[in-house]
Amino acid sequence: MSRPPRTPCIGICSTGIGDDVCRGCKRFAQEVIDWNRYSVDERQAVLDRLDQLLVQVVQSKFDLLDRELLLKQIRYQQIPFDENKPAHCWIFALLRHGAGQIGKLEDFGVRLKPEWQQVSLVELKSRIDQDFYQLSCAYYERYILPGTRAAQPS
Repeated sequence: MSRPPRTPCIGICSTGIGDDVCRGCKRFAQEVIDWNRYSVDERQAVLDRLDQLLVQVVQSKFDLLDRELLLKQIRYQQIPFDENKPAHCWIFALLRHGAGQIGKLEDFGVRLKPEWQQVSLVELKSRIDQDFYQLSCAYYERYILPGTRAAQPS
């Protein structure tokens, strides 16, 4: 029997202060509240959506040159990551745990896109997190909120 997917919670929840989308894990408030009641498939659907949004943001800033080199380096550096996630999620894990210590990205099989080469990796980590949050909010406003409003009594 396989274990259900783990929560993406990173311990920085903003739904308790009224945010519709958590600034930490980027889940919707109702997903945070109902997580333990979700089926394995429901949890996986949330995780897949989060991965897709994060990949979209990371791909806009980085080129993945060598997936196997990135995997080898992340393991060597003992950076926590999920090998089952897309490789662009690994890039964010790398930045989250070592943006200030990375010398040459190419040593990790990764390259910055030309328009981002003058931005520090620490700043890029912050921008990726902000963009990821904004995409999650946009998704919520476009696909979730209209259904919520329609379900509310007049």
